[in-house]
Amino acid sequence: MSMQKGAAELSFMPMQTADLDEVLSMESVSHLHPWTRGNFSDSLASGHWAYCIRPQADQAKTVPGTYLDPQVLWAYCILYPAVDELHLLNITVSPKLRKLGLGSRMMAAIEGVAAQQNMPRINLEVRPSNISALALYQKLGYEQIGIRKHYYPANPESGNREDAIVMAKSIKLEA
Repeated sequence: MSMQKGAAELSFMPMQTADLDEVLSMESVSHLHPWTRGNFSDSLASGHWAYCIRPQADQAKTVPGTYLDPQVLWAYCILYPAVDELHLLNITVSPKLRKLGLGSRMMAAIEGVAAQQNMPRINLEVRPSNISALALYQKLGYEQIGIRKHYYPANPESGNREDAIVMAKSIKLEA
């Protein structure tokens, strides 16, 4: 399953074991409770759809060692294809590249894949405290369909577990 075409100039490459050091380095600075190497390895072994997003290699602006270098990881996502829905397990954009519309472009590409694969719905969980992610999903038309009580591990500072807001969006399938 390829996400190369129509992904708004983003290059979605299947995540490989060789990518995990770079992915874990971004994960650890991006999340209160980062996924472990085991979480990512298990996802890859389970056949989840896992992608690394990097700049297009053929863009004229390739500058080695910068964010325009095709070797540099911009973002990644892990998707779980269920029978009639696509579950977004993890989507992470490099902290240095946030607020540039990358998340919206990735979500548009993911919705396109769901449509191609005849999956009429995408769902996800998000922390109520993750204001920017919540705002993005709402802007993109995701609606709250439930709450998972005490879903996230305990916050080291407060000792409290955070609920998850469960959100979903219906995808228009291609006729």
